[in-house]
Parts: sequence; structure tokens; C-alpha cells
Amino acid sequence: MTVYKIKRIYESPTSDDGYRVLVDRLWPRGISKKRTALDEWAKEIAPTNELRQWFNHDPEKFIEFSERYTKELDENPAAIKTKDNWSNHPIVTLLYSAKDVKCNQAVVLKQWLE
Repeated sequence: MTVYKIKRIYESPTSDDGYRVLVDRLWPRGISKKRTALDEWAKEIAPTNELRQWFNHDPEKFIEFSERYTKELDENPAAIKTKDNWSNHPIVTLLYSAKDVKCNQAVVLKQWLE
């Protein structure tokens, strides 16, 4: 069974991260690709631009954002395929760039994966 972790991309990689995946649609500011030690950039399963812009990291919208993003994941064939692929790894760390550690797409994605 795969263990899913969540971590800000601005934190340094560690040996217990396992398979490291960026789950943002846009590349994070100020981060070099070399520094991230990424295994994958899963932008095709990140929230759509429309949903991302609507949410705008407003904690008051997080519940509705979670519902909308979960629906997007349920209807996204790439998300289903990605979930199957990640199940081959013992640990997958979902990396995100948002400042809010509780109200972001990685939190919703982790719940959906589990």
C-alpha cells in the first residue's frame, strides 16, 4: 500500500520522500528544476486554471474548492492512470508551492488518492 505525504516544494528533498511529484499546474517561482529532485511533474491532474483562479487560495472557499477539485479528479482519465502508476511506489510525496499548508490542492489530492 502506498503512503502519501505532502510537502512544500520549497523544503529540501530528504531520503524518506520516496517518489517526488509536483502537483501544481504552474512551475513554482524561484525554484530550479535541479534543486527539486523531482521524479514527475503531474500538471495534468492539478486543478484546472479556471478552478485554480476561482479558488485563489481563499480559505473560505476551501470546502467548495475541495468538492470541485475532487469532481475534476473523478472525471479525469489522467488522474485515474496516475493513481494506478503511483500505487507501484511505497512512498509518494506530493509537492506543492502554496503558502497555506492546510488549504491547498495537495491536501485534496492526498485524500482522493487514499
